[in-house]
Amino acid sequence: MRNTAKITTAVLAAGALTLGLTGCGKDSDSNAGAGSADKPLLVAASSVPHAAILGYVKDNLAAKEDLKLEVKEFTDYVTPNTATQSGEVGANYFQHKPYLDDFNKKNGTTIVPVATVHLEPLGLYSKKNEKLADLKSGATIALPNDTTNEARALKLLQENGLIKLKDGAGNEATPKDIAENPKKLKFKELEAALVPRALGEVDAAVINGNYAVEADLSPKNDSLALESATDNPYGNFLAVKEGNEKDERVVKLAKLLTSPEVKKFIEDEYDGSVIPAF
Repeated sequence: MRNTAKITTAVLAAGALTLGLTGCGKDSDSNAGAGSADKPLLVAASSVPHAAILGYVKDNLAAKEDLKLEVKEFTDYVTPNTATQSGEVGANYFQHKPYLDDFNKKNGTTIVPVATVHLEPLGLYSKKNEKLADLKSGATIALPNDTTNEARALKLLQENGLIKLKDGAGNEATPKDIAENPKKLKFKELEAALVPRALGEVDAAVINGNYAVEADLSPKNDSLALESATDNPYGNFLAVKEGNEKDERVVKLAKLLTSPEVKKFIEDEYDGSVIPAF
């Protein structure tokens, strides 16, 4: 589902250098809200698996609900929310609740979740080590540097006995919150989309599920350690600007994204690397 021509452009937003698709100018025909029911719903999404899932809905399910759906792919975790807030797109599908809560707090945005669709287990990967025990003292591990995903990555390392975080370290934990580091691990903090590219330059890397799949890594088969899906708060959802939850097109899309057909598509397409969360 990646047949959209992409142009990479630098965007400085919320203190982070991000990469997004061109063509994000104001598009009143795509906005969610009153009087827009007959217009296409434009949804901002990460390419894998979000845009692929939306593409399946567009090609196979949307017509039966009389839903006109368009998908715009992004390679970062900032622009989809700012574009949704400004009305450049009508909805987005790329994030989990801890990330959105942090984003809204820091940026004054009013994005809200509509329907949770899937979970992408976070994993630790390495090209130099075949198992956790092979990680040597002083090894360097790359981490995503956005607030909630960095904390999530550190919790994964803690759950697998590599570090211990200070008591009370929550969703804003950083390497400074490590209380015990018996292997004297070092950390390289990078924008999440760049972590897979650094895999050959570090001893291991904690990679978000969508970027792992995009880099041809299988969370199920290639990871040294993988986040548990049980009671996991990091399900990815369809989101809109507050006030647009009842837009007829958004309601239709939420229904389709949580349908048995989409559940089967996710299970067949991703073989446990992406897990339905409904």
